[in-house]
Amino acid sequence: MAGKPKRMSLVKQILRMHHRGKGHKTIARALGVSKNTVKSYINKVKVGRAPMAALLAMEDPELEAALFPGNPAYRDPRHELLKTQLGHYAKELKRTGVTRKLLWEEYREARPDDHYSYSQFCEILHRHRIAAKPSTVLEHSPGDKLYIDFAGRPLSHIDRGTGEEIEVQVFVACLPYSDFGFAMAVPSQRTDDLIHALQCCLKGMGGVPRTLVPDNLKSAVTKASRYEPGINKVMEDLANHYGTTVTPARVRRPKDKALVENQVKLVYSRVYAKLRDRQFFDLASLNKAIKERMHAHNQTRMQRKEYSREERFIADEKHALQPLPPTDFEVKYYKSLKVAQNNHIYLGSDKHYYSVPYTHIGERTRVIYTRSIVRIFGDNGQLLAVHPRGFKKSGYTTKKEHLCSHHQYYKKRSPTFYMQKGYGHSEELYQYIKALFGQDRYPEQLYRSCEGILKLSKLTGHDEFIKACGIAMEHANYSYGFLKRILENKMAGAADQVPDTPLPEHDNIRGASSYE
Repeated sequence: MAGKPKRMSLVKQILRMHHRGKGHKTIARALGVSKNTVKSYINKVKVGRAPMAALLAMEDPELEAALFPGNPAYRDPRHELLKTQLGHYAKELKRTGVTRKLLWEEYREARPDDHYSYSQFCEILHRHRIAAKPSTVLEHSPGDKLYIDFAGRPLSHIDRGTGEEIEVQVFVACLPYSDFGFAMAVPSQRTDDLIHALQCCLKGMGGVPRTLVPDNLKSAVTKASRYEPGINKVMEDLANHYGTTVTPARVRRPKDKALVENQVKLVYSRVYAKLRDRQFFDLASLNKAIKERMHAHNQTRMQRKEYSREERFIADEKHALQPLPPTDFEVKYYKSLKVAQNNHIYLGSDKHYYSVPYTHIGERTRVIYTRSIVRIFGDNGQLLAVHPRGFKKSGYTTKKEHLCSHHQYYKKRSPTFYMQKGYGHSEELYQYIKALFGQDRYPEQLYRSCEGILKLSKLTGHDEFIKACGIAMEHANYSYGFLKRILENKMAGAADQVPDTPLPEHDNIRGASSYE
């Protein structure tokens, strides 16, 4: 049965017919396969010793994992006999003059008709000695650690619109006790992508380990941003949210990260290699294929083990993980901002204003915001305001109770204050500012516009500014920006320069009758 395994649905047909007493030739002829293929699959079932009913009840991936559990070398009858002598051979090698060649010759004499070659004998003995060698690395406990890293080589998908090949990074994680692995493609190694992948990993495993062990956290940030917090701070926030800790891998300690680096190598061979000839047109379909390959990887029988990674994880480790919190983690960003005279703070990353109670005007605040919420704290740690995150540029998020339109303390900044300023210039500016405050907006949101309009009145000629106000009122557009554009484009002066020239009267002028 060399080559690619048959479809598991076809294998089930082979097993079902055999279970009903059909012969090899009959099965082969009925299903259109060779007699050797039928014989090989039936022998696999006999070697595995799993009940036929249980195999037929399995889903296709489960059946494939049961029939192809891993490296077949360790199910060889010769290996079963040799492994009982490996401890003896290892001790003999410590004696003077004893070599592997001598031990192999003695092994061959004991089993002249059924023995390994010299090279195979040495390889098996070498692996046994490595496995038996004491290590300075402590034994891992169930649910204790989760190692995380990014694979060095990217994967890619194709943009349907442009045909461009878009490279993506691959996040890899593993639990060292069971070696249960997780992989996922993300757009980059930036903080948000790392956190998203890590949360998907924890959800996929159904719990939280006692500590997270990232390899070189700084490598996860590819471009600095004034609005992106340090990766270490983000990981601390995430760990606090999930009730775990962060223990970075020690520098120049390869054993600290050997497991996750080995997991990356396995991802190369069992994910990258399997998907090398397939094309994907979005990140979701690529991740679906990665998930399928990682599921198969975790179900593959481990070498020199009687179980798979998934079996060990479910049996010994999953119940040792801490429960997931009820809500997802969101990256926190931190700012120190001063409350402006309009009792708002300005969040530069959003180009958006958020209100603060007017009694804190002029004070410096600490702002902590996530993708969905903005929290504003005073210097003493008191929570001053909470707002939903707003992404409308130059927009305002305002709570009415934060404003002070009728408070004596704030009288110097009121609609009346600005209308009086306008009246001091002209009746037209007074009417314009009055109409500005007549809009359905909180007065405090318009104070900055009024300051700009008053400044324009000082920088512009008196008559020209009055005409500009008249043009703006004709268009019912009450804003600093519109008034400024009228003045910049000389629209107020152009209205006076249009000549009122009468049409000449002579016989050469054609009227409407000429075009009938």
